Amino acid sequence: MIARIFSGDRPGSRLLLALLLVIVISLACAPFLFHGAKALNVAAKICIFIVLVASFDLLLGYTGIVSFAHTMFFGIGAYGVAISLTQSPGDWMALALGVAAALAISILLSLAIGLFSLRVRALFYAMITLAVAQAFQTLASQLSDWTGGEDGLNFKVPALLSPGTSFAEDPFLGVSLDGKLLSYYLVFASACVLFLMMLRIVNSPFGRVLQAIRENDFRAEALGYRTVVYRTLSNVVSAAFATLAGVLLALWLRYNGPDTSLSFEIMVDILLMVVIGGMGTLYGAVIGVSLFILAQSYLQDLMRVLSSHALDVPLAGGLLAALFSPDRWLLWLGVLFVLSVYYFPAGVVGRLRARRASR
Repeated sequence: MIARIFSGDRPGSRLLLALLLVIVISLACAPFLFHGAKALNVAAKICIFIVLVASFDLLLGYTGIVSFAHTMFFGIGAYGVAISLTQSPGDWMALALGVAAALAISILLSLAIGLFSLRVRALFYAMITLAVAQAFQTLASQLSDWTGGEDGLNFKVPALLSPGTSFAEDPFLGVSLDGKLLSYYLVFASACVLFLMMLRIVNSPFGRVLQAIRENDFRAEALGYRTVVYRTLSNVVSAAFATLAGVLLALWLRYNGPDTSLSFEIMVDILLMVVIGGMGTLYGAVIGVSLFILAQSYLQDLMRVLSSHALDVPLAGGLLAALFSPDRWLLWLGVLFVLSVYYFPAGVVGRLRARRASR
């Protein structure tokens, strides 16, 4: 039964299975295990980015397509919900229409990009998608009547998901049973369902063809598969999942702006997460996102503690305190990324599976 749920795609390593279980259980119990608004925001962000990074891995890891337009579809999902709920605050029908409109736009746009661009070579396709994404970000900033411009849009979610809604007078295990808690579990449950859907896709005959195209597109074409068609469909499916990730982000934040969902920095982060976790394996998205976002969120706090304790070290205390200054957290984040690539060239999941296979 469990194998069917995961589409027969086993982790392939006991250590990897243990890591995945720890992450899933931690996310499922996050409101009760980690108190505070920051911890809950980090957990929700991990859930959302697991969907986003896994959807990008459908392109890069499984089909071999390098695209820089993924955040555009992420932003379309977020803006679809934001614009719709700005017009009709707290309306479930408006939310559904926003999601449907965002999906329709993303599917049509990704279909057009795929049909017109996937016939060119990989590098040129990447440049085309980068140009389209930058143009869309500029458009979102300039259409201030619809998108709020650089200030973005604040909107009201349905009352059931609002933090002001309380379902019980007394807290349960120290946690208030309110709309914020329901919003988190909506994000968590949606992320689980979307991830399992992607697992099913990559382990289907369609997914096998995508992997064949990645390995040798000329041979796949010789076997009778229309590689352009399959690449285009992969682009559309990936865009749809990225759009739904944007929907979850907007519902959680109750805000959206160009820097929140369309920034090129987000695209760079997605690439880093895919490389850290391991390309061509959706489990890598779970590992890579968790490691990256935890480091991004708590590395500065850790360095602040190290810097304060470094002052007690004789002779070199001042040097160590300056070296571990919280202001240098980006430097150390870069160092950690370089080390992860050096020691895990195939990603964490690839390294663990190779280690298991060698045994």
